[in-house]
Amino acid sequence: MPLYEYRCEACGQSEEKLESLSAPLAHACAACGAGEGMKRQVSVSAFALTGGGWYKGAASEPAAAASSKTEAPKGGHGCAAGGCGCPIAG
Repeated sequence: MPLYEYRCEACGQSEEKLESLSAPLAHACAACGAGEGMKRQVSVSAFALTGGGWYKGAASEPAAAASSKTEAPKGGHGCAAGGCGCPIAG
């Protein structure tokens, strides 16, 4: 379940609630009693990728270096020099 942050538009009171994804966007403020005063705020996610996965290298690798790794072999007919078994490559 996600942790949502709420802030009252009337008195400025804030709170955090552990609620389901289908929780309402607003509810009554316990401090001042304003109905629908507590509005859900946009907050930073706690999700973070860690370790040495593909995302780490992809973000820091220059575009020129990345494109040189995906070049097709030279001398073929667009099918990796006969790797597909077509009659043109043979």
